[in-house]
Amino acid sequence: MNDWLQQFPLLATIDPVEKAELVSHVGFVDLPAGKSVYHVGDQCKHYLLVLSGSVRVQMYSHNGHEIVLYRVGDGESCILTTSCLLANEVYQAEAITETPVHAAMIPADSFDHAMATSAGFRHFVFSGYARRVADLLYLINTIAFERMDVRLANFLVQHMGQQRILHMTHQDIANELGTAREVVSRLLKELEKRGVIYLQRGSLTIENPEALKKLGDN
Repeated sequence: MNDWLQQFPLLATIDPVEKAELVSHVGFVDLPAGKSVYHVGDQCKHYLLVLSGSVRVQMYSHNGHEIVLYRVGDGESCILTTSCLLANEVYQAEAITETPVHAAMIPADSFDHAMATSAGFRHFVFSGYARRVADLLYLINTIAFERMDVRLANFLVQHMGQQRILHMTHQDIANELGTAREVVSRLLKELEKRGVIYLQRGSLTIENPEALKKLGDN
């Protein structure tokens, strides 16, 4: 019945009595792809643990640009949810399921009780929090200090797969990189002129991955 705990090794090893108390309040939810998990300004009512699937957490700038902050996948929790629960604040971003998602939900009051009474649960929560903060610091560093053409090259290399094809629009890529579609389109067209990629509607093919990797190393 509690096999799902094995996806969270630290949670599975907390004090048995504390774990039994926590698990007794856990509920489960199944969400389809494209479903909103939370919006900006929503109150946080549950601590969500993703058992399968992917949730995309994103923000919008004042001029409408979108940036993907991170994704929550199998065996992970959401740092923004953790932050909102700890500080009793509303969400400052939004989350959307990218695939069908199966998740465990711990009610806010049960989360608060476990944080106050279980050292093992606190360790579990803050360990996940620390890992995600490190990811966000890396994102901030790349946005602030790396050239956009280098970031784009690295993104394409990381996502090209064995077939060297990305089924993404220019807007999708811009959202991932936190920039404008026009910037991405201009850089992609420059890469196409150099024979590095081949553009198609809704996708692109990597023609010269070595040249792309060399650009990403600059």
